[in-house]
Amino acid sequence: MTRRSFLPAIAALPVLAAQQQAKAVRKGRIKQAVTRGCFRGTNFTLDEMARHASRLGATGFDLIGEPEWPILKKHGLVPTMAPGAGSIRDALNRKENHAKLEEAMHSNLDKAAANGVPNVITFSGNRAGMAEPEAIDNCVLFLQKVKAHAEDKGVTICMEYLNSKVNHADYQFDHMSFGVEICKRVSSPRVKILYDMYHVQIMEGDIIRMMRDNYQYIAHFHTAGNPGRHEFDDTQEMNYHGIAKAIADLGFTGWVAHEYSPLKDALTSLDQALAVFDI
Repeated sequence: MTRRSFLPAIAALPVLAAQQQAKAVRKGRIKQAVTRGCFRGTNFTLDEMARHASRLGATGFDLIGEPEWPILKKHGLVPTMAPGAGSIRDALNRKENHAKLEEAMHSNLDKAAANGVPNVITFSGNRAGMAEPEAIDNCVLFLQKVKAHAEDKGVTICMEYLNSKVNHADYQFDHMSFGVEICKRVSSPRVKILYDMYHVQIMEGDIIRMMRDNYQYIAHFHTAGNPGRHEFDDTQEMNYHGIAKAIADLGFTGWVAHEYSPLKDALTSLDQALAVFDI
């Protein structure tokens, strides 16, 4: 490189750096969030994840606990889904869990409300031989106890639909009618479903029709490609552009959170995923 070519190249570096760090402008018709999984394969700290997510146009970050909320807020991100009560395997479908889970749920509802967190997550738990009618009764019993607190605090309790075929063997809430029946019986605007479309696709498919038919019971969405739970590309079977349009056309005002694990460059994949839902 000659001196003549070297100096302009050096002068261009600040411009290139600024372009790389420029904040993406999204339409915002669908509010989008990310999860840690979107950055798998990198060595980013949560602070770096949050910075990149904000730069690329996300407005929320899912599945982060209270101690790390200030990191998200530093970058203008909402903690969009926080811990509520229970684990995937051991949760609301067993009465013997209720006292412990009720204490956790009340505490987490208070924390969420005090920090502008709109949703907390919960689960059905595994079947372990339990019949569905009993499981629904027990989930309803628990949610009836805590719904008034959620309503008073303006925080939505979201029970997640997960697949039992590939990832979570024996999980009870693995078909939409289970969650819908619970929501109908609890009858609260603050008790709804986390509609994880990767899991729904594996168990039932019919993503858009089922979403439209049960829209009033859905508070939050998760995304990932199937098969593989990776980014949205031509190796997977789901048309997320069409799904995004259907969500937007319903007037959905919550968040769609991306929960895939990239096989390609994490930031390129995230930019592309955010663009798919930029309706």
